[in-house]
Amino acid sequence: MAGRQSLHANGDGWAAGPGGARMWGRYGAAGLFLVASSDRGPMVLMQHRAAWTNFGDTWGIPGGARDLNETVEQAAVRETVEECAIDPEHIEVVGAEVTAGPFDAAAGLPGGWTYTTVIARSKDGKMLSTTANEESYELRWVLIEELEDLPLLTPFRQALPRIRQLIEPLI
Repeated sequence: MAGRQSLHANGDGWAAGPGGARMWGRYGAAGLFLVASSDRGPMVLMQHRAAWTNFGDTWGIPGGARDLNETVEQAAVRETVEECAIDPEHIEVVGAEVTAGPFDAAAGLPGGWTYTTVIARSKDGKMLSTTANEESYELRWVLIEELEDLPLLTPFRQALPRIRQLIEPLI
């Protein structure tokens, strides 16, 4: 949390979702779908989430809670830097799409709670080196065509067909 805003502006915490579900991120959440090239085809950086995290022991993209005054792009990149130790100078954001929500009951947020998938690519097209923090069991570059072979976080699995449409111009 180093360098983040005051406790009030910090987005870490639960928000109310549909049917009383708890949604991580007081101001919503965002993740980074980071695409790179390999000789085997397009790859995406995936995170095997530690058991103690929200949706633990599943695979998803790096991401997390949005802070109060952050854009979704800023939140997704910040969370990826925190969780993967990637230099943000090597990331080019190319788009964003709400892939869960809006959930109107969410903590009184204008427009409701959302999860936004931010689409990005490595600037040189290559897979970036990563170092996992305590929120991950593992970080791995995975062929996009093999994503569904992993035990994916359920909302990510549900959003994957739409995400594939969005990234088609990149690959």
